[in-house]
Amino acid sequence: MNVFVMTKFLILGNLSSWLVLLLIVAVLVGLVLFFTVGQYNGLVKLRNRFRNGFAQIDVQLKRRHDLIPNLVETAKSYMKHEKETLEAVIQARNAAESARSGMSPDNAGDMGKLMKAEGGLSSAVGRLFALSEAYPELRSNENMKQLSEELTSTENKVAFARQGYNDAVMHYNNKREAFPSSVIAGMFNFGAAVMFEVSNESEREAIQVNFE
Repeated sequence: MNVFVMTKFLILGNLSSWLVLLLIVAVLVGLVLFFTVGQYNGLVKLRNRFRNGFAQIDVQLKRRHDLIPNLVETAKSYMKHEKETLEAVIQARNAAESARSGMSPDNAGDMGKLMKAEGGLSSAVGRLFALSEAYPELRSNENMKQLSEELTSTENKVAFARQGYNDAVMHYNNKREAFPSSVIAGMFNFGAAVMFEVSNESEREAIQVNFE
C-alpha cells in the first residue's frame, strides 16, 4: 500500500471519528434542550394555573368590595350612633380595594399587603354585624337582608376560590423546588408563589349573617 493510499485511509478514519463525535455531541445537546424545554413549559403551565386561580379570587374580592358601600349606606340610617364603626368599615374596604388593584400574585409583597388588608376588612365587617344585633329595624330591612345574603355568598365563593388557588400554588412550588426542575426555575427566575392565607382562626370562617 503506497503512502497516498495510507494517508487517504488515515484522513477518512479521522473524519469518521470526528463525525461520530459531533453526532454524539449533537444528540446530547438535543437531549439537554428537550429536557430544558419540557421543564420550562411545565413550570409555565403551573404558574399560569395559580395565576388563573388568583384571578378567580380577585373577581370575588371585587364583588365583596362593591357590596360593602351599599351595606354601610343602608346601615347608616339605623346606626347613627355607630359612626366610628361605619367609617372604619369604609376605610378598611378602601384599603383592601387599594391593595387589590394593580397587584400581582407573583409578588410576595403585594400578596402580604392584600392578605393583611382583607383580614382588616373582615374584622371591621364582623364588628358591624355584631353591633347590628342591637338594631331590630335594621335587621328586618329587606335591602339589608339582601345585601347581607349576597355578602355571605361572596365570602363563601372567596373561600372556595382561595382553596383552589392554594392548591395550585402548592403544586407550582413543589415543582419549582424539586430537582432537577429547580435548576431550570433558578435559570429562568421562577420565583416562589405565596399562598392566600388568613391571619387568624376567626377570619377562616366566612361571615355568617342571620337576619331572620
